[in-house]
This record gives sequence, structure tokens and C-alpha cells, in this order.
Amino acid sequence: MNYRVLLAGLAVSLALGGCATKPANEASLKSSYAAEEPRHKPLKANDRVEMEPKKWLVADLETRAAVDASGPHDLAGRTLEVSSLKDIRLADKEVILTFDDGPAPGKTDRILATLDRFGVKAAFMMVGEMAQAHPATAREVLAHGDAIGSHTFRHPDLDKMTFDAAMTEIARGKDAVTKAIGTDVPFFRFPYLADSKRLRTAIAARDMIVMDVDIDSKDYFTSTPLSVVDRTMKQLYQRGRGIVLMHDIHQRTVRMLPVLLSRLEKEGFKVVTLKYKRTPAPATNLVAQADTKMVR
Repeated sequence: MNYRVLLAGLAVSLALGGCATKPANEASLKSSYAAEEPRHKPLKANDRVEMEPKKWLVADLETRAAVDASGPHDLAGRTLEVSSLKDIRLADKEVILTFDDGPAPGKTDRILATLDRFGVKAAFMMVGEMAQAHPATAREVLAHGDAIGSHTFRHPDLDKMTFDAAMTEIARGKDAVTKAIGTDVPFFRFPYLADSKRLRTAIAARDMIVMDVDIDSKDYFTSTPLSVVDRTMKQLYQRGRGIVLMHDIHQRTVRMLPVLLSRLEKEGFKVVTLKYKRTPAPATNLVAQADTKMVR
């Protein structure tokens, strides 16, 4: 027996097993995510479509058997109107579904179709470069009625950039997504969850809402779709609620989503729809404006 191979396999199994556990706190979640998510490059318009591994064939059969294709479904929860981060407060067994790094033709549209089947909405944090390359797919998300946010332009680690360079990257990403869909995007997520207090304060001052993460599906791991579902549900059982992080650039995410939604429904979870609510101008400002007009 090749003991080196055996020990290596055991080490990998232990590492992946540890990644499936719930972090002790928000800081450890950010550290874990930043260390584990691959430093990927955004997909280009002429990139090849990701192939589905043969090892998924069995999982696919299980997926088809696990999901009830008939309706109606009872998964949609309330609509949560938010104007700042403090407004995102979830009750027990409430989740917000989020997808990063798209839009990706052939994947994002299939995810939208699955969401439609279950009658729920999600939030899509788009990379500016991706939205610029695939504006039609970005507009499909808008037409579907999902929340849309930006995720920088090129998906860099902002923690390794100067403050000014990071803010330029954030603004460029927001502008690209806004241009692609034709309307402003109020939400934002830090790539690799690599934030800072200064950046968060600056973003809030620009009327942007940071989308944090409670449940990391780790769908960027090279595991089967059902493994992603099991990992996600395990964290939800432990936490009871939360914002779920997924990515609409992976075939495994497309494949696992119907099973995940079916499991959520079976366990009595509800998917919350996010809606941005612009904060009205302070009353004092309105009074001041009125006084100015009277003086004139």
C-alpha cells in the first residue's frame, strides 16, 4: 500500500471536513472565505462553457429524484424593504439567497428559471467586467425582479490595495453594472469578504448597502452538487437563518439549486425577497428648501 497517498488523502478529507463547520464568528468566516475561495478570473464572452464531470452522473440521478417538479411551492417569504445594512434582520428559518461573480450566460439564466419554479427571488452581486461582457444576461436578472448589487469591476482583494485604489475599483464596478442594466444598483459585496471599517464607512456614505454573509455554501470547491447542498444545510441547521453565499458561475451551483430549494421548503425555511427603499430627505432639509423659496 502507498502510505504517502493514503496520508495525503486523509489530510485532504480532514481539511474539507473542517471547512464545512460553522465558523465561530463573523471574523473567522471572513478569514476562512478569503483563504479558501480560489482567486479566479472573471469569465469572458468567448470562454468555454464549464463541463460537467462524469462523477456528477450519480448525483444528478439523486438530484432528479429528490426534487418535486410539480407545484405549487410554499417557499416564498416576506419582502424586506431596506435602506441600510441595519434593516437586514432575519427571523428564525428565514434566508436570503445571494449569487456572486456573474452574470454568466448558460448558468445565470438557468438559476433564474429554477428560482421561478419555486416562486422565490435572490440577490445577484455582479462583477462589473462580467456585466459589461454580458449585458443581456444582466438585464434578464433585472427583468426577473431580483435584487442586484455590484462586486467591484475585476474582483480584486481590496484589502491588498490602497484606500483610494479600492474606492476607484468599487466605483468602476458599480458604474459598469449600472450601465449594463440601465438602473442604479444599491447593494455591494466585498470580494473574498475582505473589507475594512474605513471602506465600509465610505460605501455607506454613498448610499450603498454592504451584503454580508452568514452561510458560505463553498460551491467553489470541486465537490458534487449534493455535497454543496449538505454543507449549506448543515450550517443553516446550526445557525437557523442567514444570508447564503453562492456563485452563478459554476455548473455545480446550477445543478444543486433545485435540491437546495426543495430541502429548504421541506424544512420549513422561507426565502426573503430584498427590495431597496431609498431614504427620504430629512424633514429639516425640506423646511430649509421651503424657506429659501419664500425668501426668493
